[in-house]
Amino acid sequence: MKKRVLLVDDEINVRKALTTALRKVGYETKEASSGREALELLKDFRPEVMLLDLRMPEQDGMETLRRLRDMQQMEDACPSVVMMTAYGSAKDVMEAIKLGAFDYVQKPFDLGRVKQVVAQALRQRESDQANRLSEASLDEPWEGPGLVGLSPAMQEVYKLVGRVSMTKSTVLIQGESGTGKELIARAIHSNSPRAGKPLIAVNCGAIPENLLESELFGYERGAFTGATGQKPGMVELADGGTLFLDEVGELSPSLQVKLLRVLQERTFVRLGGIEPVSVDVRIIAATNRDLQERIRQGLFREDLYYRLNVVPIHMPPLRERKEDIPLLAEHFLAKYGREMGKGPCYLSKAAMESLLSYHWPGNVRQLENTIERALVIAGGSAILPEHVEGPLQETETAETGRMGSMLRWEDRTMREIIQEVEREAIVRALQKEGGNKLQTAKRLGISRRALLYKLEMYGLNGTDGVQNGGEVRKK
Repeated sequence: MKKRVLLVDDEINVRKALTTALRKVGYETKEASSGREALELLKDFRPEVMLLDLRMPEQDGMETLRRLRDMQQMEDACPSVVMMTAYGSAKDVMEAIKLGAFDYVQKPFDLGRVKQVVAQALRQRESDQANRLSEASLDEPWEGPGLVGLSPAMQEVYKLVGRVSMTKSTVLIQGESGTGKELIARAIHSNSPRAGKPLIAVNCGAIPENLLESELFGYERGAFTGATGQKPGMVELADGGTLFLDEVGELSPSLQVKLLRVLQERTFVRLGGIEPVSVDVRIIAATNRDLQERIRQGLFREDLYYRLNVVPIHMPPLRERKEDIPLLAEHFLAKYGREMGKGPCYLSKAAMESLLSYHWPGNVRQLENTIERALVIAGGSAILPEHVEGPLQETETAETGRMGSMLRWEDRTMREIIQEVEREAIVRALQKEGGNKLQTAKRLGISRRALLYKLEMYGLNGTDGVQNGGEVRKK
């Protein structure tokens, strides 16, 4: 028996093109020009797959998808849904996936890709229809600032967010700095049943190690000097909600053990305490580090990595999704234009070309800063190439300098590197102090005697940092 596909689109040419392509590969098809007509056809046609346009008059695709969700109690009555649109957004993708859509394709689409998605939807339906996310909440999805982009790579991220948000699974978001990892964490939380509970974010790399344990797990009275009462930590404050651990790769070994216990047993012990505290908390972690490399270096626990990496999400760098740059640039232009009280602003074609040709080592965050600075510099409403190229050239120069510094140390031993850095520091300090050895020693934080020894060792005359003709004396 032929598999049935229902094609729902208000454009007749789109329906005819899909009908021709799908019938050629053996599918039985029917067409509907609106969501309302599609729901009527379901009573008799009973398709396995529905290709559903998002933007239609009368009843749009999202409303149709909601009504399909309400029909799920009718066993096998509802098809797997593939959404189609030329005007999608991150919000649309995530909401569609939450409401049970199998996938999401953008117009104009490749008919070969459409046939592939239909086949995948059929396999998914046949293998385990019960796993479809049909119990999703109808709450309004979160719309986060900066979560912009409709490149294929970001579409995959949005789909995964839509699927994982309705589960309790631990998520590990990996990607370079500035790619928007925290925005994705917030999107997962805000689209989940925990949305009404707290989302507590902790930057593990920004808090000193000696304070991070008490910040995460809290402490009991008398745990240390100044602990005059009990204080709950971030884990406890996130009870019922989500704990977002940014830069989780920076955790010390002792804190990794404690986090592992939270993940395994959902309990922890406050600093200075003895009684375990139970929590219901979902953990989302993020890192720009290669955790597997840190495992090989003995810096990260392998068992913790596998506990965190239940659902991995990779955030693509901006250089790999340059088609999103115009959308992001317009988004930031509108955002900062409003904040600065400016009228409508726009990017000239040449300025946009400059943005598209750059490689963005700082990713979306760098693009945002570039647009904000361009608005400050520009006198009028037009952003010209000179308004964006200056900051990019400065970054390029700084990068070149850093690369040059790194190349200096190639094929050098650690001892040689340390000696060269130390010698340069002494030369600079001597020059700033006019050759005064006592003041130079104070500036460097060493004794005058130690300075004299190093001056002799490095062959410096102690006045202007000029070498006395000899090489560095070996200790």
